[in-house]
Amino acid sequence: MPSRQIVETVASLMPRAKAELAELVAFQSVADFEQFPRSESEAAANWVADALRAERFTDVALLDTPDGTQSVYGFLPGPEGAPTVLLYAHYDVQPPLDEAAWVTPPFELTERDGRWFGRGAADCKGGVLMHLLALRALKANGGVPVSVKFIAEGSEEQGTGGLERYAEAHPELLKSDSIVIGDSGNFRVGTPTVTSTLRGMTMLRLQVDTLEGNLHSGQFGGAAPDALGALIRVLDSLRGEDGSTTVDGLDGDQSWDGLQYPEDGFRTDAKVLDGVELIGSGTVADRIWARPAVTVLGIDCPPVLGATPSVQASARALISLRVPPGVDAADATKLLRAHLETHIPWGARVRIDQIGQGQPFRADTASPAYAAMAEAMRVAYPGEEMQYAGQGGSIPLCSTLGALYPDAEILLIGLSEPEAQIHAPNESVSPDELRRLSVTEALFLQKYAAGKAS
Repeated sequence: MPSRQIVETVASLMPRAKAELAELVAFQSVADFEQFPRSESEAAANWVADALRAERFTDVALLDTPDGTQSVYGFLPGPEGAPTVLLYAHYDVQPPLDEAAWVTPPFELTERDGRWFGRGAADCKGGVLMHLLALRALKANGGVPVSVKFIAEGSEEQGTGGLERYAEAHPELLKSDSIVIGDSGNFRVGTPTVTSTLRGMTMLRLQVDTLEGNLHSGQFGGAAPDALGALIRVLDSLRGEDGSTTVDGLDGDQSWDGLQYPEDGFRTDAKVLDGVELIGSGTVADRIWARPAVTVLGIDCPPVLGATPSVQASARALISLRVPPGVDAADATKLLRAHLETHIPWGARVRIDQIGQGQPFRADTASPAYAAMAEAMRVAYPGEEMQYAGQGGSIPLCSTLGALYPDAEILLIGLSEPEAQIHAPNESVSPDELRRLSVTEALFLQKYAAGKAS
């Protein structure tokens, strides 16, 4: 079947895709039920389930995962003897953060400057639409040539591991020949990219206690141990003078030998202020794709407004460590925990709770599925060749699937290119990227099925 028909069909479906993405973005599906109602996530899950039923998926189910959220599963049978491909996305999103920083409401899909803005538009509700568009284009042009398993996760952004634990307990459910994870992105708009590595992550909450209660800083300051001061000291120990991550015993000298990330381009993408230096050493690609990175995500302490002249009795912080490929996340967690315990000053009492953990991932890019993806991308992106990039973020499910199904070929594509500003205010998706990547996925499924049949 000519590829042109797939291209034309996807283009004709884009208005419908925009309307559906607007419906899905409208759900405030943040899987932190202390901040956002559980009903919003449940409504988003039901939207996805209804979309699968409308596409004639069978066995559509809302899976209650061990972390208290729901993943949506469906199966679309293909021709007899055809390979099975698992399509993954997630419908949960990050909180909008500072809603005042959004030019338009975060949960209202809005077109501006040729992009569609809204929380989850790229990460990863747009990924749900990408999969649906690809399948609809195939159905309109002869049918879907593979059996499809579809899974939409409900807590990926929280890192609480619900779907990973569910998959481990039900290993046959997601078993497939190939897996397309629709939750990464192109290196640049118009540059077709597969993500070949992911950093893992671990998240710890650190609490420091020094006193039974706060004290007057004039009467007791200078001798009374300050919990906030102790916390600042230990957090500072996690970075070298150049800002490099320094966790005792954790290697921080790995290098990246693939696609490079020019420093000026990174500064623009990251919106680094003029005169402010980048942190770390090595190439930018080394730092964000191949090495560990610690980030202090939040600190509980008195705000400046309303603060009193007191020595603080307690303070706590939430700490994230991105774990490079080749390092076991559990080992990295032990090293981080030991580092924090060792570097706490003044004998302060410490409590460390693990909040989340996910393993890093490295794909086998020599597998036949990657050849099929490269062919598909040449058509969807005329004149361009598929590039390989790393991703500093984590998709813990990838390592779980790789361990459960070692023979499965895993590919990562998606809509989260730099302009998308995922996890930040004013997240957006490029409709051109949604169109081209939907074409890519449809052609990939055709070429992959043909390769398996030959």
